[in-house]
Amino acid sequence: MPSGRHSVIPYDSLMQLRQRLDRLPKKSPERASQVAAIAELYGVSPSTVYRALNLIHKPHAAHRADHGKPRVLQQAHLERYCELIAALKLRTTNKQGRHLSTTRAIELLEDFGVETAEGLVKAPKGILSRPTINRYLSLWRLDQPRLSRQPPAVRFQAERSNDCWQFDLSPSDLKHIAKPEWIDPSKGEPTLMLFSVVDDRSGVAYQEYHCVYGEDAESALRFLFNAMAAKTDPTFPFQGRPKMIYLDNGPVAKRRVFQNVMQALGIEWQTHIPAGKDGTRT
Repeated sequence: MPSGRHSVIPYDSLMQLRQRLDRLPKKSPERASQVAAIAELYGVSPSTVYRALNLIHKPHAAHRADHGKPRVLQQAHLERYCELIAALKLRTTNKQGRHLSTTRAIELLEDFGVETAEGLVKAPKGILSRPTINRYLSLWRLDQPRLSRQPPAVRFQAERSNDCWQFDLSPSDLKHIAKPEWIDPSKGEPTLMLFSVVDDRSGVAYQEYHCVYGEDAESALRFLFNAMAAKTDPTFPFQGRPKMIYLDNGPVAKRRVFQNVMQALGIEWQTHIPAGKDGTRT
């Protein structure tokens, strides 16, 4: 055979040969002639042509057999080092989002180690590299964007009525009312506040207007007493003692008298956690 012929059959030629063979009957002698002609053209044996035809649509692995498994260290050891490096980066993150680099975290782990509950963990020198650590941090979902991502919001809802009341005090838009006799001019003008509780399960609300000098616990307790008491309207059955009251972390929740009354009544109270209080939300 001429030495100038290629030893590899182009993919296009194999596809054209496959199409011609598919149009011929299974036992046609022309099939062998077509294969022999391609073998003669590219300087290979007919067996090589048949093998190449069988490999056209044969699936093959897109990755190595050990794809996703570390080769520099045992997976358990590398996972431990990646967890510590991710913790160092997360712990050093400031409000601007800047944090310790991967290279510097590896140096600290190699030179000084990290004290853990199981003892001092120190990585061997020269084994960990920045590309390897960054790759497995992303592969094992320990990278900075995933660790700093806010958890999905899960809406709380009580299972039964009176399990949870949402209590709120807000300045009222109603500005013109008759001036009460109890107003003390020396304390200034009182604020017209709208006191409201909403049953978390049914959505039924009970509201009252009160003129108060700020958010005081006494007015809040007086309103809650009215909310828990039986109503004169038989069609409005909002009454009873809730299991929990959810309110903002304002002056009412901080007053000792409010806390003592809630404890005496056996009512739990939960205050709203402001944004960023736990260090993960914004």
